[in-house]
Amino acid sequence: MTAIPWDMAALTVAPRVFEAPLSGAEGIRALFYEGLSWKGRGTRVFAYCGIPERASSGRVPGMVLVHGGGGSAFIPWVQLWMRRGYAAIVMDTCGCVSGGGYENHLRHEHGGPPGWGGFEQINEPVHDQWTHHAVADVVLAHSLLSSFQKVDPARIGLTGVSWGGYLACIAAAVDGRFRFAAPVYGCGFLGENSAWLNEFRKMGEERARRWLALWDPSVYLPGVRMPMLWVNGTNDFAYPPDSWLKSSRLPSGDRTLCLRVRMPHGHGGPGENPPEIHVLAEALFRNGVPLPRILSSGRDGQHLRVTFESQVPPVRAELNYTTDAGPWQERNWHTESAALEAAGGAASATMPVNATAAYLNLVDHRGCMVSSDCEQDLPQAGVRMRASEAGVAIGRPMDPAGQ
Repeated sequence: MTAIPWDMAALTVAPRVFEAPLSGAEGIRALFYEGLSWKGRGTRVFAYCGIPERASSGRVPGMVLVHGGGGSAFIPWVQLWMRRGYAAIVMDTCGCVSGGGYENHLRHEHGGPPGWGGFEQINEPVHDQWTHHAVADVVLAHSLLSSFQKVDPARIGLTGVSWGGYLACIAAAVDGRFRFAAPVYGCGFLGENSAWLNEFRKMGEERARRWLALWDPSVYLPGVRMPMLWVNGTNDFAYPPDSWLKSSRLPSGDRTLCLRVRMPHGHGGPGENPPEIHVLAEALFRNGVPLPRILSSGRDGQHLRVTFESQVPPVRAELNYTTDAGPWQERNWHTESAALEAAGGAASATMPVNATAAYLNLVDHRGCMVSSDCEQDLPQAGVRMRASEAGVAIGRPMDPAGQ
C-alpha cells in the first residue's frame, strides 16, 4: 500500500482554536483553528461552528460541510443543519475569512494556499499545494467537531459542493472516522472530460500527469469503506455523469446514486440541501427511514429493469434517456413514466431504440430520488487523460485507506 501524503496521526488530534474578530448568527461561533504549515509558516483556518440548543439533553450528531469554488464558510449552511438538530462546522479552504453569506470573502494574514485546484502549484512541494492543505482542513474540522462534549464523535457525516465534493471524495478515503460521505457534483477522473481540461493542456502532459497522480480523487476512492451518497445532474458542466459514475464504483462501501435531470450547479439550495443527504443522515444517526436501495439494474435489449428494497414503497418511477451523443454537458434528456411492478420491489421501462444513454429513478413520498446505473454509449472523441494511467506511471496507491 502506497503511503498517502497526510500525517493522519497529527490531523486526528483536535487543533488549537483562536477567536475570530467576527460575529456569527445566533448560536454560531466564528473561529480560527490551527492548520498546516505553508512555505515554512503556520496557518489558521477560518470556520463557523454551531451546536443546537437541544444538545443540552445529550450528545448530538454532526456534519462537516465543505464549500466549492467561489465559496467560503457559509452561515446559512450551518443554520440548516442546526435546525435539524445537528452540530455543524464549515471551514474556508482557501485562506479567506468569510463574509458569512455567499460573497465578500477576503484573504487573511494567516491563510494557507489559495484555491481552487492548485494547478499552478504542481511544481511546489506536495505539502505546500492547495489540495494537501484543503483535505487537511476538512480532517482537522472533523477532529475539532468531534472534540466538543455535546457532539457524538461516532455520528459525524461529511458533505461538500463542487470542489467541496471533490475534497469530500478524498477526505472520505483518508479519514475513515466519518460515518458517511455525500459529495455533490464532485468526483474523480478530472483528466478525461471535466471543466478543467484546458488547465491540464496548459500544464503540459508531464505536469498534468503529476497533478492527476497526486490529487485526482480516483486515486483515493478505492480506499473508501463508508457509505457514500453521490448527487449530480445529467448536464453538469464540471463533473460529467460518465466520470461521476466511474468514480462512484471505486469505493467498497454502500453506494447510493441520485442523478437529477438538468440539476443546477451551485451553492445554496441545489448543492447544500438535496433532501437525500438529510434522509441518509437520519437513517444512520437516528434510526430514520432510509432511502430506497437499488439491489440490481440491467438491460435486456431496450428493456431496463431494477430491483429494489424500501421500507416505504416509491410513489413513482421514471425513465430518463437521451438520444444525443457527444459531450454530456450538451445532451438533451427526456423523462417518461416507468412501471412499478405490482408485486413490488421492481421497476421497468422500455427505452427508445435510438437512446444513447438511459437510467431509472425511484421517487418516494419525501421527494427523495435514487437512481440506477446509467446504461451508456460513451463518446470516444476528445482529450482522454486517465488519472489511473497517470497513477500507474509514477506509482499509484493501490489502497490509500485511512476523503
